[in-house]
Amino acid sequence: MPTASHSPLSQPIVLPCGATIKNRIAKSAMSDSLGDGYGNPTDEQIRLYERWAEGGLALSIIGEVQGTPHFAEKPGNLVLNEQSDHERMERLAKAGAAKNAQLWLQLGHAGAMADAPISIPKGPSALDLPGLTCGSLSLAEIQALPSEFARTASLAKHLGFGGVELHAAHGFLLNQFLSPLFNKREDAYGGSLQNRMRLLLEVIDAVRNAVGPEFPVGIKLNATDQLEGGFAQDESLAVIEAVDKTSVDLIDISGGTYFPGAPSSSDRAGSGPYFLDFAGCARLKTKIPLMVTGGFKTLAQAENAITEGKTDIIGLARALVVDPDLPSFWLSNHRGEPPFPRFNNPPDGGVTAWYTMQITRIAKGENPLSPDALQEAIETYEKRDEMRRKTWTAFFG
Repeated sequence: MPTASHSPLSQPIVLPCGATIKNRIAKSAMSDSLGDGYGNPTDEQIRLYERWAEGGLALSIIGEVQGTPHFAEKPGNLVLNEQSDHERMERLAKAGAAKNAQLWLQLGHAGAMADAPISIPKGPSALDLPGLTCGSLSLAEIQALPSEFARTASLAKHLGFGGVELHAAHGFLLNQFLSPLFNKREDAYGGSLQNRMRLLLEVIDAVRNAVGPEFPVGIKLNATDQLEGGFAQDESLAVIEAVDKTSVDLIDISGGTYFPGAPSSSDRAGSGPYFLDFAGCARLKTKIPLMVTGGFKTLAQAENAITEGKTDIIGLARALVVDPDLPSFWLSNHRGEPPFPRFNNPPDGGVTAWYTMQITRIAKGENPLSPDALQEAIETYEKRDEMRRKTWTAFFG
C-alpha cells in the first residue's frame, strides 16, 4: 500500500467536539442495502466497512439507519433500537474503525418516501402525486421524533460507533420538513422557513443532549432539492446560519432528491464537484467544518477544494465503489482518478442498482461487475429487495 505524502488531503482535522478525523477523505452515506431484512448487519456488510477503512479513508458513514422499522427507505436498511442484535452492531462498529478510521451512522427516517410495501408512508403533509402517495404525521408524532433520534444516537455511542449524522437531505423526512413542496402544514412546523426548520433544530438539540459534548454529531443538508418550488439555496444558507448556533460538528453538503421522476445529482453529467460554489457561500455563514459530497472525480479536484478553503472534508461515494483503495492512492499521489464505468442509455434507477450490486461484490471479495452487466444487476437488485421485504414484513409485522 502506498505511503502518505504531503497532500492537503492528508492533514487531520479536529471537530468542534474535540474528535480528530485523521485525514480529509470520507465515504459519504449510501444505501448499501446489505442489512439482513431483520434490520441487522450481515457479515458481508461488516467486512465492507472494514475494507473501506483499510483503503485509507478517515471517515465512513452508513446510510439510512432507522430508529424504528416503520419508515424504512429499503428493506436492507439497518434498524438500531433495543431489539437490535447489539453484538453484530458492535462488530460493525469495530470493523469500520480499522486503521484509526471513524464509522458514523446516518440516522434516517424516510417519511413520505418510506418503502410502501413495508410501511405506511407519512410526511409533513398528505400528498397524492404521480408515484408518491403519503399520509400526514400528527403533531404528536412529530413531537416524538427528537426523542426517537436521540435514543438511536445514544445507542450508537454506547455500541462503539464514532459519531452520527442526521439525514436532512435527498428528500428524506427532515428534508421534507424543510421543503415547501412536501411541507404544507399550517402549525408551528410549517409555513415560514423558521417553522419548517424547527424539527431539524429540535432533533439536533435532543441528540446532543443524549450523547454529551464530546461525541461527533453531523448533519447532511441539501444545497438545493433541484426541484422547482422546492428547498432552494437561499433557504439552505439560512438553515446553515441557524445550525451555526447549535453544537453540530460537521455539515455535509449534498443536493437533489429521490422524489419520483426527479433528476439525481449522482447521475447527472459533468466533470466537476457539484456543490463547491455553494460551499463557498456556506463558509461565510458558519464556522462549523464543511464536507462536500458529489462529483469529485480526480485528485486535483479534491486537493483544490481543500486548498481553496471551500470545504474541509471531501465526500466520496461512487468513486469508492469502483476503487475501495482510492484514498491511500490519493494520499500518496499514486493515482489521479478512479475508473468510472460508462453506461449506454441506462433506465431510471439502473445505475444506482449497478453500483449497489458492485458494493455487494466488494463486501464478498468478488471480482468487479462489468458495465455490460447492467440489466443483470438491476434484476438481482430488485429480486433481493423483494426477498428482504418478505423477511421484513414477517419479522416486524
